[in-house]
Amino acid sequence: MQFALCLQEMIYKTDYHTHSTFSDGRSSPEEYIAPALAAGLSEIGFSEHLTLFRELEEWNMNPVNISSYIFYIENLRKNTKNIKIKTGLEVDFFAGKEEEIRAFLSRLPLDYVIGSVHYLGEKTVDMGPEFYEGKNIDRLFESYFDSVCVAASSGLFDIMGHCDLIRIYGYKTSSNLEPFYRKLAKTMKRHNVAFEVNTNGRNRPLADFYPDRRFLHIFREENVPVCVNSDAHMPSRVGQYFDEAYELLRYVGFSEMAVFDKRVRRMVSF
Repeated sequence: MQFALCLQEMIYKTDYHTHSTFSDGRSSPEEYIAPALAAGLSEIGFSEHLTLFRELEEWNMNPVNISSYIFYIENLRKNTKNIKIKTGLEVDFFAGKEEEIRAFLSRLPLDYVIGSVHYLGEKTVDMGPEFYEGKNIDRLFESYFDSVCVAASSGLFDIMGHCDLIRIYGYKTSSNLEPFYRKLAKTMKRHNVAFEVNTNGRNRPLADFYPDRRFLHIFREENVPVCVNSDAHMPSRVGQYFDEAYELLRYVGFSEMAVFDKRVRRMVSF
């Protein structure tokens, strides 16, 4: 037992998906440092929500604040010891707007970009179960997975965030989802994009990780790089459920984790 605990402590853990008061988080970035150290993290990254081409909503960072955000995190990095601090963004994908997104991101000194699909049409899939009422659930899932595949193939992103967020309220399809996950994993591998085990699904009605643990083996079979992220919106959730997530990844055969610096990925063993 003691040996197992030592192994847990030796894991090089990162948490690249966190949100502070620069978007919809509840605390300032510096308030995340102590919990990150307590969770045994070697790196913490901030990834504020950025949604272009839509009216500004309260859960998003105003694009005019990008420079202030990057400057703030850089200062925090310089003044923090014992943990590496990385600068990222979580950027919403919109098909047909790839070049505009690319142009916006190209000038920013980021360590990584998380790509996310929140919107299907004009509405987001995670702002309430009423989005699903009266709709064909099978078609919604198919449309969502198609959108994530297009996002993964865009070349814009280093990590795909909560790649099956459509599961958030626990709706089930009548069809087998395995082909959707297989197509998604193959697309991610082909376009050199990592995926995250997002532990924040445990706090949502779904009460489990993204992606669906039943299909994690597909990502391993397709050799898609992985990282574990909390999607924390408050300091107390930094590194949440990470031991369970790492055990799950080991169980399906993963032995390496993706880490990022200046948008360059490398793999470390765990």
